[in-house]
Amino acid sequence: MRTKVPRSGWLKRHYGCVGDNRAASDDGIGRAVIAGAPNAIVALDRDQAVLTWNPAAERLFGWPAGELLGRRAPLVPEELTAEHNAVLERVRTGGQVSLRTKRFRRDGSLIDVRVDTSALRSEAGVLLGYVSVYHLAQDDETAHDRVARRAQLVRRLTDVVADINAERELPAVLDRIAASLAELTGADAGGFVLIEGDRVRLVASHRLPDSLRDSTADLRTSLVGKLLRTGRTVMLETGDQARLDELIWSQLPGLHTIALGVAAVGGRPYGALYALFAKRKAGHVELELLELLAGHAGIAVANAMAYQEAVRQRAHERAVFDASADGIAVLDGAGRVIQWNPAATELTGFHAAEVIGGPPPFQLPEPGDKLTLQLPSGAWLDVLCAEIVETGEIVVDFRDITRAKELEEAKDLFLATTSHELRTPITVVRGFAGTLDSRWDNMTDAERRAAVHTIAERARSLGQLMDHLLLGSRAGAGELTLRIEGFDLGELLRAATLGLPVLSDLHRVEVSIPEDLPSVSGDALATDIMLGQLLENAFKYSPDGGLIRVEAWAAGERVVVVVDDEGVGIDPASRERVFERFVQGDSGDRRRFGGVGLGLYIVRSLAQAQGAEVSAHPRPGGGTRMRLALRIADTPGALT
Repeated sequence: MRTKVPRSGWLKRHYGCVGDNRAASDDGIGRAVIAGAPNAIVALDRDQAVLTWNPAAERLFGWPAGELLGRRAPLVPEELTAEHNAVLERVRTGGQVSLRTKRFRRDGSLIDVRVDTSALRSEAGVLLGYVSVYHLAQDDETAHDRVARRAQLVRRLTDVVADINAERELPAVLDRIAASLAELTGADAGGFVLIEGDRVRLVASHRLPDSLRDSTADLRTSLVGKLLRTGRTVMLETGDQARLDELIWSQLPGLHTIALGVAAVGGRPYGALYALFAKRKAGHVELELLELLAGHAGIAVANAMAYQEAVRQRAHERAVFDASADGIAVLDGAGRVIQWNPAATELTGFHAAEVIGGPPPFQLPEPGDKLTLQLPSGAWLDVLCAEIVETGEIVVDFRDITRAKELEEAKDLFLATTSHELRTPITVVRGFAGTLDSRWDNMTDAERRAAVHTIAERARSLGQLMDHLLLGSRAGAGELTLRIEGFDLGELLRAATLGLPVLSDLHRVEVSIPEDLPSVSGDALATDIMLGQLLENAFKYSPDGGLIRVEAWAAGERVVVVVDDEGVGIDPASRERVFERFVQGDSGDRRRFGGVGLGLYIVRSLAQAQGAEVSAHPRPGGGTRMRLALRIADTPGALT
């Protein structure tokens, strides 16, 4: 009868390490490794007595270790004894044998197993026995099936990732990720949460109630926060049911397992992918796929967010481009127009379809320079260019400076005209004053009186000119101060037109003012200045004579005064411009009639200051009609 040898005694006898603490520790670790192995491990001595029989062997064959240690295990069927002995002989002489065979279970049944056998030797190479590792042959088939399934899922993952990356809109990307998660991992439901500061928000879900979408939670206390603190990229949360019931995912009936993976790019976490299991179970393949999909999801989300930001930026740039008051054009490297904003069409008269694909319809300055040019339409443009170095494109910015150019020209003309208007009376005054000073005693009394009269007239015209300049300056600065009250416009008109018939032998003057003309609301002095300027212009711009007619009548809540002449008239395009500063209404040489171009500007400024209206119209039959409309004094709100 064979004596049962305790394993500790066998180890001491063959390794001499039982008394060594470190060896004892190593022995303990070794036993733990063997005990925790998933496959059956059986060690035999040279006589095939059992030295080691781990828990997996107990589960596989049914015999407890206590029944077999120190004796032969009745595992090998009789008809396979020769095969078994051949295997032991082969491994004794060196090498390892792996084969598929049959072995008995304790209940007498035969099972198909895969067994890997090798020799057990001492450090000196002495044969101590044999070690066999057993597992069910069907496990190989299952493993093979799992490998095939994994390969299939990985191929499917490649297709899914391609589909996800093809999407550009973030919501579509997120929904595609959530749906793919269930497809690849077999999860019963899934979702994707975005990390937004110190919160997480559910932005996409699959097979979950729609009411959960946009739910938020504190990042620190969430499962995502827990996963991030571990430093891992994937986590399986089973926990107790009470813990799971606290989460919003508990709305999935039967939830027992939550798997989640971090979606990150370049070390920056964007969110996490949740796989929820209620009926199925999560294996290592599912966790692997979850981790892979989460990694690709991070890239897809980052790309979608970047695309979304690019779209938003382009929309912003397009809004600025389209809303700009400046004309903006973009040229490609060959100088062809590729963008042309609405303001460019308005400023040049060329529509985008007319210029895109060709050169711009005007000359360009060098990049960084400015060019001022005039279009065939008469409009003036300031044109600037800037090069986009990265693309070779040219951005052209141009703005309408026609009004500024006209104002500049008007100011130049004003200076020249004012100099002329001042020089003439000053020259006359200086000449007559010098004559009086040097020839006083030689002049007759009549000659002296005539000289003094001329000086007085020229001084009066100088004073009038200065009054106009002062009024024009105050009107331009918005500093006109008027006293608004009711006054008799009829009396003012009669006084203003009283001496007109004797002013010119070439003109006929007609005045038609009804006796019952209502009083008006305004400033009497300002109105007198307006009437004087309108009457002066009527004579001034009809140099060949003709009819000057002044007429007034009541019309609704206004009193209308018109001054007609048969003069040169006003070009239709200039009927509003004549009320601007430094502009004259004649259609020919601006200096033909003299003056500084402030008269009608002052008239309109004074009219607007007292709530009146003044406008220029063509007179039937030729000439000009100036129309002044003042509010009737008893009109509600007129006296202010």
